[in-house]
Amino acid sequence: MLPSQALLPAVVFALAALGALASDTFLAAVYEHAVILPHPTQEPVPASDALALMNRNMDVLEGAIKEAAQQGARIIVTPEDGIYGWRFTRESIYPYLEDIPDPAVNWIPCTDPSRFGPTPVQERLSCMARNNSIYVVANIGDKKPCDSSDPSCPRDGRYHYNTDVVFDTQGKLVARYHKYNLFRSETQFDYPKEPEAVTFETPFGKFGIFTCFDILFYEPAVVLVSKMQVDTVLFPTAWMNVLPFLTAIEFHSAWAMGMGVNLLSANTHNITMAMTGDGLFTPEGPAAYHYDSDTEEGRLLLAELSVHPRLSHTYPPAVNWSLHATSIKTFPEENDTFSGNVRKDIFTFRELGHKNGNCTVCQGDLCCHLVYKMSNKRRDEVYVLGAFNGLHGSLIKYHWQICTLLKCPSTNLSTCGQPVETAQTRFEMFSLSGTFGTSHVFPEVLYSGVQLAPGEFEVLRDGRLKSKHGTSKPLVTATLFGRLYEKDQPHPLRISL
Repeated sequence: MLPSQALLPAVVFALAALGALASDTFLAAVYEHAVILPHPTQEPVPASDALALMNRNMDVLEGAIKEAAQQGARIIVTPEDGIYGWRFTRESIYPYLEDIPDPAVNWIPCTDPSRFGPTPVQERLSCMARNNSIYVVANIGDKKPCDSSDPSCPRDGRYHYNTDVVFDTQGKLVARYHKYNLFRSETQFDYPKEPEAVTFETPFGKFGIFTCFDILFYEPAVVLVSKMQVDTVLFPTAWMNVLPFLTAIEFHSAWAMGMGVNLLSANTHNITMAMTGDGLFTPEGPAAYHYDSDTEEGRLLLAELSVHPRLSHTYPPAVNWSLHATSIKTFPEENDTFSGNVRKDIFTFRELGHKNGNCTVCQGDLCCHLVYKMSNKRRDEVYVLGAFNGLHGSLIKYHWQICTLLKCPSTNLSTCGQPVETAQTRFEMFSLSGTFGTSHVFPEVLYSGVQLAPGEFEVLRDGRLKSKHGTSKPLVTATLFGRLYEKDQPHPLRISL
């Protein structure tokens, strides 16, 4: 029997572990990684060269993982493309891929690395998780052989999948997700035959996972939240910021609020490609976020999150996104509207010509209503109310319904809708609503310098996005971003079948 002095540390550790299990919060981390990229090539490099590059990136990630674990984080998310980058053809990516088995095989690569052939990347990620007692989320490439009996088998006899993996505190592979909605430049990868809804349980909540472009679609994003009832979504991404509505921090924060879950968003960092912006987002707003378009440095973020956000007393109530706007009996005249482009989408705009007012603009069956009061009406700044109701996208087309209070880049109205990051005008109040045909609406408020406005706005149950006490900083845009999923065009895989 051990002496009582020796038992004391064990008892303390056990009590601490029980306390952690019983806690209603947990510490989480995301890492925005400045990826070391391969030299562009059309031909495959030797496997040793590919592994050398991946190890250089994993050296950086390992440092972030150790630091997060030392600060008490239970889980860390690293970015999409964070281990090998994105400069690939289908042929040249092959040396970077590994065979990733189904997690049902109950495998710890750190202790059994050769069970599924050469898997040095999975082995190292597994050991990072095991050695630091932290869940590790990473994005790598999966390869699966196929043959002529499979009519959709590629000519080279294998499938390539953009893949997320999760290793638990023992280093066991507990989740594998194949990205379903590939971005237009991801020709090195194949679409999985069916969308996957990947979840796993931990002592600190139920998690789901998907990748980057997936967040804009019903499968898997809405399915995970609405049908699988996850508490937290893990989100490796390589997000290229697009103002005025799709910068990483504004849309990812809005999505977490609109869907009512935690979102752990880990972005790649490459300012030449406008990739930056990560954060830990909650139904109440951002717990921590970072946006840096000036330096080439990575960034580790940590924040304490609710284990079960739906059970929190601060959880937002359900919203009827069209209730207020549809109750308005008489809309102001719209004879002063004009059209403008936001990228390739044709919006209907109306200039806010006065310091305060009440106005409406419509496109199709979407009418957007705004009540506002500017703190100072500057002659050198123009704001508009805008509406868009239609399909967006190229290879994959999806249906947006957008109501937006938007700053134009100049006093020339033809510039309205073009990107702008800075402003000088503050608002004493604004209230924005729309006759949305969907319950999936995401509220965004973006301040000058691409800054969020946590705690400074609220969404009322009748669908109004409303400032609480005016804007503390100049406003770039306030937006209600709706997704009418049922009007989306079919997934490209469904079109090809």
